[in-house]
Amino acid sequence: MRSWTVHLAPADVKAPILIREGFSFWAFLFGPFWLFRHRAWIAGGVVLLVLISVNFLDDPWGIALALAFHLLLGFHGGDLRRWTLRRRGWKLAHVVQARDSDSAMVRLLQAEPGLVPLYAAELTG
Repeated sequence: MRSWTVHLAPADVKAPILIREGFSFWAFLFGPFWLFRHRAWIAGGVVLLVLISVNFLDDPWGIALALAFHLLLGFHGGDLRRWTLRRRGWKLAHVVQARDSDSAMVRLLQAEPGLVPLYAAELTG
C-alpha cells in the first residue's frame, strides 16, 4: 500500500489532486521538465538553473553533483509539488492508503461523498 495526499482547490471548483508519497522515478529521470509538466514553475526554474550551473564545474564534480541533485529531486519531487499547490491556496485535506491512484480516488470519494460532484464535473469536461 502507498500513501497519497489529497489536495483540494481553494474555491472547490476543481477535482482533488492526489500526490503519491515516496520516490518518483520520472522526477529523477526528467528533473525540471517533470516539475514544469506539473506546473511547478518556480521549483522547476530553480532546479533548471542549478543543473545548468553544475555543468560549469569540472567533470567529476559536475557529474556527481548533477546525479546527487537528480536523486534529491526523485525523493522530494512530490514535496515540491505539494509546496507549489500550497502556494496557490490548495489545502491538504486527506491522506489515503491505496495501491494506485484510481483506488486512492475511490477511497477518497467513499470517505468524502461531497467531493463526488467535483470529480464527476472534471471527468465530463
